[in-house]
Amino acid sequence: MGRGRFKAKPTGRRNFSTPEEMASGSSARPRTFKQVQVEVEDNEEDESEEESDDSEDGTEKKKGILDISEIQNPNLIKPKNVKARTADVENTPELSRREREEIEKQKAHERYMMATEQGKTEQARKDLERLALIRQQRAEAAKKREEEKTAKEQKRVEARK
Repeated sequence: MGRGRFKAKPTGRRNFSTPEEMASGSSARPRTFKQVQVEVEDNEEDESEEESDDSEDGTEKKKGILDISEIQNPNLIKPKNVKARTADVENTPELSRREREEIEKQKAHERYMMATEQGKTEQARKDLERLALIRQQRAEAAKKREEEKTAKEQKRVEARK
């Protein structure tokens, strides 16, 4: 059945196995590596049980592929937790250029902000002058409003008499 001018592509179709097919093992899906690995582990466990019955050395045998091949993968090694007591304070790792520049930038910004708070920078002086001017203007405006208010009250009192 054609719908429009585009062809139906088989990429969107998915075949899911039913639980019955999975239980019987007659699934249409190919066997994956994990399934093969599980079977290998089962076989090795059976063999290791037989060997452990014969001789119990006390050494544990590694399961799965780890027994077959020894791989030195740094991602598999768990990092050791360093306690504060055992840590070398003098032996700190050197920072990269970017990290050093970032720390210097943060420290410079903190110094600038402290100087600004104390009014030592040019920008801070200009800001303080502007603030003083604005406060003075506001104080004059408030004083003028009070004078107008009192003058208005006096006119009302005189108008009543």
